[in-house]
Parts: sequence; structure tokens; C-alpha cells
Amino acid sequence: MFEQVVRILFPVMALVIIGYLIGRWLKPDFRPINRINMDAFVPALVFSSLSTMPLSSSELPLIYASLISVLIPGLLMIPICKLGGWNFKAWAPLHMFRNSGNLAIPLFTYAFGQQALSSAVLLFVVSACLHISIGLAVLSKGGSFKQIFTAPVFIAATVAMCLNLSGTHVWEPLYEATKLLGQAAVPVMLLSLGAQMTNMKMAGFKVGLISTAQSLFTGAIAFSCIYYFIPLPPMQLKMMVLFTMLPPAVMNYLFAERYKIEATNVASMVLFGNFLSIFTLPLLLIFAFSL
Repeated sequence: MFEQVVRILFPVMALVIIGYLIGRWLKPDFRPINRINMDAFVPALVFSSLSTMPLSSSELPLIYASLISVLIPGLLMIPICKLGGWNFKAWAPLHMFRNSGNLAIPLFTYAFGQQALSSAVLLFVVSACLHISIGLAVLSKGGSFKQIFTAPVFIAATVAMCLNLSGTHVWEPLYEATKLLGQAAVPVMLLSLGAQMTNMKMAGFKVGLISTAQSLFTGAIAFSCIYYFIPLPPMQLKMMVLFTMLPPAVMNYLFAERYKIEATNVASMVLFGNFLSIFTLPLLLIFAFSL
């Protein structure tokens, strides 16, 4: 099991290391690249995922569980940040928006089989939609609603949901084009994250360790709420053990860099959080299978 988790995490860490080497040797300016990613690649990824996903009322409990897994950690981080003197805008999103895409989807399908794929994708899409709405509202300064509604990722999600719920089929060549464009989003995120690590100091490990401990704590509280209040099938309940305590999403760094909110600290928390998951995920899998 440990080896399988390492196999899932290795591609993520490998791209981060490549990004670090590019940043160290070539010293490129990733700001315009990040802007292209957020305004083109990520919206294409969201559109291609949402427009073709099967939706029904039977998925409502899982959607409620995903909302709890995002909102409860955010609420818990309010007093935690006040007590610790940390910037809520920098620290809270990492516990709210986790690596539900490039890590969770392969992890869920490995652990629970192909029957878990549709649930895994739904969890990713709900998390992504909350990230581009609530997440942007937390980070932005003034005029947040305008920034949310005019964000390309939000527009892409809204159009895709309207098409999906109305039963309108997306023209196949258009779907393939957005799917192809969206496939570039995660690699660019990881390369950019690695390049940002060239500005990091060893103190980043301490920040990452603290953030990981907080993430496990807030995630455990969220899962407890789901366990006692949301009626989920056994497989989805086991999935939520992992989903509530996943490491932070790479997109947290991109938003922090765009809004200039402690980007170096956020990069440390994202990188070390994903690295430490090599040790935490096997334990979480053992607990999930014991339910």
C-alpha cells in the first residue's frame, strides 16, 4: 500500500522538482504563465469535467459531505489563526481546498476501484467550484463578487452546469478541444510551484509541518460531522476519510501568488503538505478500510 501511494505522489513531486530546477537555472518569470493557466487552462479543465458529468439527486448526500469538508475547516481556522497570529487568507484556504484532483482521483480509483471514479470526479468539481467562488471571496480585496462573476473559471463552471442540467450536449470537437487544453492545467501548476520554491528558506519546512498538523485536525473534525450527520454508502464514507484530510491543492499557491498573499509561505505549505502525505495517506487508508 505504501508503495502504491508513493507511485501516485511521485509524478506530482517529480514535476515540482523539475519546476524548481527550471526556476534555479533559467529563472523565468512565471507570472504571465500563471495568468494564462488561470484564465485558459483551468477554465477548460472545469468546463470539460462539468459539462459531461452525470448528475442526479442520489448524489446529494455526497455533495453535502463535500460542502462540510470545505466549510468546517474554514470556520475552525478563524479562532486558530487568531490564537496563532497567522494570516487567515493565507492559511485557511489550504485546509478548505485540498488536492482533490491530481492526487485524490487516482488514489480513490486505486483504493476503491473504477466504481469510485464518478464520485471522485464529483468531489473534485464541487471543491473546484467552491474554490473559485468562496475561495476568491476570501482572498480578494473589495469588489469580490465582481471578481468572482467575471473570473474565467467561474464563467466556465456556470456555462458547463447550465448545459449539463439542461441536457444540452456539447459539440464533440469543442469538448475535445477544452479537454485537451485543460490537461495542461495541473502540470503548469506543479512547475510553477516548483519554481516558486527557489525563493524558499528552510523555515518553510516548519510552516509546512504546522500546516499539515492543522489540516489533519480540521479534516478530522469535518469527517466526524459527516460520519454522524450525513447518510453515505460505505464506499463513499471511506472516501470521505481521505477527502477531508488530503494535502492542500496546488491551486492555493496560484491564487496566493495572483493576489500577493504570502505566496512563498503558501508554496511551502502546499509542497511539504503533499510530501508529508506519503506518510499520512497510508495511515488514513488503513483507518478508512477499518470502517
